[in-house]
Amino acid sequence: MDSINRLELDIAERRVDPFLMSVLKSRFEAIVREMTLVVMRASRSAVIKNARDFSCAILTYDHRLVSVEDALPIHVMSMDMATRPLTDLFDDITQGDIFLNNCPYTGGTHHADLIMAMPVFFEGEPLFWVVALSHHADTGAPVPSTYLPFAKNIFEEGMHFPCVRVAQNYEEKKDILRIGTMRNRVPDMWLGDVRAQIGACRTGERRIGELFARYGRNTILGFVEDWFDYGARCAKAAIAKLPAGSYSYETRHDPVPGVADEGIPVKVTINVDPERGEIVVDVRDNIDNVPGGLNLSENTATGSCRIGVFNNLDESIPHNEGAKSQIKVLLREGSAIGKPKYPVGTSVATTNVNDRLMIAGNCVFSRMGAPYGQAESGSHLPAGVGVISGEDPFKHGKSYVNQVFVGYAGGGARHGYDGWLTYCGPANAGLIQLDSVEVDESMYPIVIERRGVLPGSQGFGEFEGAPATGGVFYPLDHDMTIVYAADGTSFPPRGVLGGGDGKESETIKLRAGEKIVLPAFSEETIEDGARIEFTACGGGGYGDPLKRDPKRVAATVNRGWLSREDAETVYKVVLTDADEPGLLKVDEARTATLRAV
Repeated sequence: MDSINRLELDIAERRVDPFLMSVLKSRFEAIVREMTLVVMRASRSAVIKNARDFSCAILTYDHRLVSVEDALPIHVMSMDMATRPLTDLFDDITQGDIFLNNCPYTGGTHHADLIMAMPVFFEGEPLFWVVALSHHADTGAPVPSTYLPFAKNIFEEGMHFPCVRVAQNYEEKKDILRIGTMRNRVPDMWLGDVRAQIGACRTGERRIGELFARYGRNTILGFVEDWFDYGARCAKAAIAKLPAGSYSYETRHDPVPGVADEGIPVKVTINVDPERGEIVVDVRDNIDNVPGGLNLSENTATGSCRIGVFNNLDESIPHNEGAKSQIKVLLREGSAIGKPKYPVGTSVATTNVNDRLMIAGNCVFSRMGAPYGQAESGSHLPAGVGVISGEDPFKHGKSYVNQVFVGYAGGGARHGYDGWLTYCGPANAGLIQLDSVEVDESMYPIVIERRGVLPGSQGFGEFEGAPATGGVFYPLDHDMTIVYAADGTSFPPRGVLGGGDGKESETIKLRAGEKIVLPAFSEETIEDGARIEFTACGGGGYGDPLKRDPKRVAATVNRGWLSREDAETVYKVVLTDADEPGLLKVDEARTATLRAV
């Protein structure tokens, strides 16, 4: 009887019909998808168009997250921090305005992520924000890169737009855009990418207006509140299934000479309260800001703490304001993993140390024991994800600069699942796309000689981490500059609960028959005739390797990712020829004997 009464009460408190709620949920998602298509098809730079380093979202006008779709986690889990300052700084926001914010000290992620936000009005009342965030190829930094680990403060970074109005009454403010194009190595590309975001915002505004016209103000706003309530209930129910307690995990970012000579430790503590359906993520016990661009912004630190939790909850939970409300985050001002103290550098705030924060957030749940948590993954910015630049000899020496995604790191394993090969890093969790070789070679004067999986580079375990990816590429008829920050060279991804470590990152220059080992964090010139070879990290393993299903071992060997010798040495699995030529199968009798020993 009590359960029936609770159900009746729940139905009575709903603001819209449950079937209409499902329809409106899908309609808002469809609007975000359409905005996404506008950005992808209208943008000019490969980092946006090919790799999809961008995200779109819809928030209420009071800055609560309504809907995201195919968005990078690091872009959207604290999107409200980038829009809140707009209503604080402007008291004259009107229909047709568009604002640009890429400053970490006004709620941005890092200076390379230009966040475009447009208010949506209905009958003269502002009710929503439509937001398009894109990572731009260049922001006018002293170094031809948007990732600057050695930049001590914002004065050594590119342009910051701390909540600037770039359109008014649907007209671009040409003076503001002129500032951006003047301080840019690829001004036409930059302006094209900005206008793609503007187009996405206008598309979102138009589509939400159509929803209001069809369903009315009260129905749309009622849906939003029901949607948030549903998200909160789902998150509470998932957290209620976790074991109560306080759990901590620590990982470490590689040493960066002159910035963090011993590396940067990253510690996460979570306090799980199943009864309240709440998790508190505490990262206050971390080091102070470092003299470089590796400090996190408040936006990325907050978002990454939430991401680690969401990665360990049921995937069906909506990533909306209601679900977010059940995850509390505690930061410390002046900490490298917290709120940066002006004017320290934060240009690498979306990757590297930020990756380590999310990795720790993923792994801390493994302290509960199986089946919780996951192993450490690789992170961003090996040379295969470097920012390349130079003078294109086939386009009359015209300058180019862009981040390529030739090859990137693998994901850590979790209970029941091997690691994700095309993971790249936890900030996007596999949503960044691997570049097409042919497209990269057609857009830039480079040749990608090879890329592929490196067998045996995965963290071994009951569930394996993804193997490392490696490759070689080089410039054609010119000297190419590459800027990269290959974390995982000194401290590669670790396994958990008995799992093995993944392979470390490596960067090598090949020139005239010699192999030159390059620093893990560097700006390098790859001369005409030289090549750059990279290895991106493999993911860590989860659980005791001797518990791995022998058939999975055979499948990995047949895929070419594991040697027959490692199968026998590490997993105690003996293989024999299968009926199909070229394939192997488990010799069950000999395997049982070997594992028994």
